[in-house]
Amino acid sequence: MAKFLAFLSSIRWQDPVDIIIISYILLRVYILFQGTNAFGVLVGITSLWILQEVAGSIGLILTSSAIQGITAAAAIITIVVFRNEIRSALQLRNLKAFLWGFPSREEAAPIDIIVDSLYQMGKRRIGALIVFPGKEDLSEAIHGGIPWNGTVSQEMLLSIFWPKNPVHDGAAIIRGRQVVEVGVLLPLSQRQDLPSYYGTRHRAAAGLAERSDALVVAVSEERGRVTVAKDNRISPVAQPEELLQILRRHLNIMDGAPGLRKKRERIRLTVAAVLSFLIVTAIWFGFTRSQDTIIALNVPIEYANRPPNFEILDTSVDEAKLQLYGSSALVKSLRSGQVQVRLDLSKASEGRNVIPLTQDNIVLPPGVVLNKIQPSTIEVTLDVPTTRELPLQVDWVGKLPENLVMVRTTVSPETVRVIGGSKILEKVTTIYTSPVRLDNLSKSGTVNTTLVLTPPSLKLTSDSSERVTVTYVLEDRGRGDRR
Repeated sequence: MAKFLAFLSSIRWQDPVDIIIISYILLRVYILFQGTNAFGVLVGITSLWILQEVAGSIGLILTSSAIQGITAAAAIITIVVFRNEIRSALQLRNLKAFLWGFPSREEAAPIDIIVDSLYQMGKRRIGALIVFPGKEDLSEAIHGGIPWNGTVSQEMLLSIFWPKNPVHDGAAIIRGRQVVEVGVLLPLSQRQDLPSYYGTRHRAAAGLAERSDALVVAVSEERGRVTVAKDNRISPVAQPEELLQILRRHLNIMDGAPGLRKKRERIRLTVAAVLSFLIVTAIWFGFTRSQDTIIALNVPIEYANRPPNFEILDTSVDEAKLQLYGSSALVKSLRSGQVQVRLDLSKASEGRNVIPLTQDNIVLPPGVVLNKIQPSTIEVTLDVPTTRELPLQVDWVGKLPENLVMVRTTVSPETVRVIGGSKILEKVTTIYTSPVRLDNLSKSGTVNTTLVLTPPSLKLTSDSSERVTVTYVLEDRGRGDRR
């Protein structure tokens, strides 16, 4: 339970937002590309990427590098090979439809009417060629079509392929309930294994099926036979019921009432959304928790809630050394100010205080865990501030030349006012200047120097200057002896 609570406390608010955004992107990719050949390839590339990351995390450097190269090459090949499918999936009218909407689904084709019409044409020996597109764009495979956009009916199909109609030798393309083009020229198959009695119409059906995911139905005017071409397969279909099942599978027409179909669609999208969330959560958990990195930081110590009557006169250290660990990406993104060390002085008293430094004193961003603290305790000296006026004394160092003697010195000002703890000021009787060397003096004069406040917790009052002037008088040693 404690580990679970620690895990929950380590989650940043950015983490669930990160998971939700990527899950939604993954769901949108599924919605836009579902049913296309490119979708399966995208799933394969994603699997390769996950495998690459797993290999890298467990130290399989060569395997990770090889899979990375394969993934990059596969991504480029996918864009080139499936550019038409990708373009079709992304060709939405506006940004809202791209981000929120669903691709418009064509109304299901009236396959009963189409199948009945095809077998009627077979009985009458009327040749026909009808294309049912899949997900791929056919614009680069076909040409010469005439826009039609007429509602499918038996009369219309029979009139299109009536032998005296100028467009009867071409193919008709049916999308949903519309005949969108007629008189379309299809690429011919170059296969050598096709039966010799297959004419141009059947070779055109096989040629388009080989180059796309479309399903093409041909009716022979010599034999009256109905033939279906899909992928690399072309075969006759003797019974209308069999052709109905083939068209139903190709057009993804589900059995049942419209309400039932909508319910199935909602269930499918719900399952896809849940799977997207679970997959992204697993990836996030794996890559943020399995690549822990340890770093050491020196963080300045901040003192809070100091009693109003006391001053901090001395501390044992100014910084705390923290050893932290967390995910590599999170640890590397740490910025100044995100890690803080705060010491509470609300219970401190006058004099020397030994305060333990624990995890409660450390402020860390979510996802980063404290491993070690140095030092474990901090010594803080508090005292009541007071003011005293103390005399100044020059700190002479070195030795005067043998022929000189110092007969008089004065310091301006003679005293200074200092602020410090009352107990410390009781022990201080004189404030000294910075060292002044005697061996550099050759005649009387003045020297400007600074004060040295010992201990360092002492401070000068605002009306006292840190700089002082020392005036000294030197005389010849022989003259001093005659006196």
